[in-house]
Amino acid sequence: ARHLSAEAAHRVAVAALHYNLGPRPAQRQSKVDLRVRLAGLQFANPLGLAAGFDKNATCFNGAMGLGFAHVEVGTITPKPQPGNPKPRVFRLPEENAVINRYGFNSHGMDRVVENLCATASKRAGILGVNVGANKTSNDPIDDYRQAVAMLAPYADYITLNISSPNTPGLRNLQTKRHLTDLLMAGFAGCREAGFEPASGSTELKKKPIFLKIAPDLQHDDLATIVDSCVEAGVSGIIATNTTIGRPTGLNGVHAGEAGGLSGDPLFAASTGILAGVASLSQNRLGLIGVGGVSAGWQAYAKILVGADMVQLYTGLALEGPYLPSRILHELDIM
Repeated sequence: ARHLSAEAAHRVAVAALHYNLGPRPAQRQSKVDLRVRLAGLQFANPLGLAAGFDKNATCFNGAMGLGFAHVEVGTITPKPQPGNPKPRVFRLPEENAVINRYGFNSHGMDRVVENLCATASKRAGILGVNVGANKTSNDPIDDYRQAVAMLAPYADYITLNISSPNTPGLRNLQTKRHLTDLLMAGFAGCREAGFEPASGSTELKKKPIFLKIAPDLQHDDLATIVDSCVEAGVSGIIATNTTIGRPTGLNGVHAGEAGGLSGDPLFAASTGILAGVASLSQNRLGLIGVGGVSAGWQAYAKILVGADMVQLYTGLALEGPYLPSRILHELDIM
C-alpha cells in the first residue's frame, strides 16, 4: 500500500474491509474484562475506529472484525459533496503522521442510509454515525438537524462534528454563541426521528449524542463547551479531531501542507485537551480520547487521564490491520 498514493491506499483498505478481506484475529482469552458501559451502551472493549476512515458506511462490519468494539462512520453531510481537490492526503512517514484536507467528501445522507440498511443485520459491534455541514450550505446549523433526523434510526449514537479544520467556518460552531444553537438543532433532529437525545437508560428510544471537538482550543473555550454540553444533556465529548498546529521540528516533504495533522505529533496536544475536559466535566460527560494512538500505552494514557474509551484511525492507516488486536493485547497485560 505504501506504493499507492495515500488516498488510493485508503480506498483499497475500505474496499478490502467492505468485502471482509481483512485478517481475522484469533478470539482473545482476556485476563481482564475490557467491557465498557457508556451512555447506556455496552461496548465489548474500549477501542473504536474513529470517523474519517469509513466515510460512507461501506466497511464498518469488516472493521469490527479487526477487533474494534465500535466504529464511527462519516463524516456524513446532508447533500453529496466531492470534498477538496486532490491531492488532499499526505503521509509523513518519519513522523508517523498524516496531513489531510479531505473536506467532508461524502456521498450524502440518502446514499448512506441505503448502505446502512443493506448491512445492518450483519453488525457485530456498536455503530456511531458522525454528521457535519455541507461546505456550501446557507444554514450549516440546520444541516446538523437534517442529518441527525435522517440518520439517527440507524445509529447506536450520533456525533456532531464541529471540529474538522477543512470546512471553512466549521470550528466557529465551537463558540458559545453558536454551540447552544447547534446542540438544539442536533437534539431537534433526534426528536424528529422519534428518539430522546439522552443516555443512561435502557429504553430503546434513547439516542446518545456526542460532540467532537478540536485540539486547538484554549482552556476558557473548553469550559464553555463542557458547560454547554452538560446543560444541553449531551452524552459525551470526543477529544479530539486533527490539529491545524504544526509542532516544532516537523520534517518531511509534506510537512507544510495545509490541513489537519494526525498521528504521533497529535498525541500530546489531544491528550492534554482530553485531560482538561475530564477535569472540567467531573464525570458529568462520557469521554472518548482520540489522537496519536498506535500502541497500548497510548490508549492506556488516555484512559488514565479520563477517557472511557479510545479511538484511532491514522495508526491503522500507517501500521495495518493487526494494530487493533495488538493494542487490545497490550491493554490486557498492563
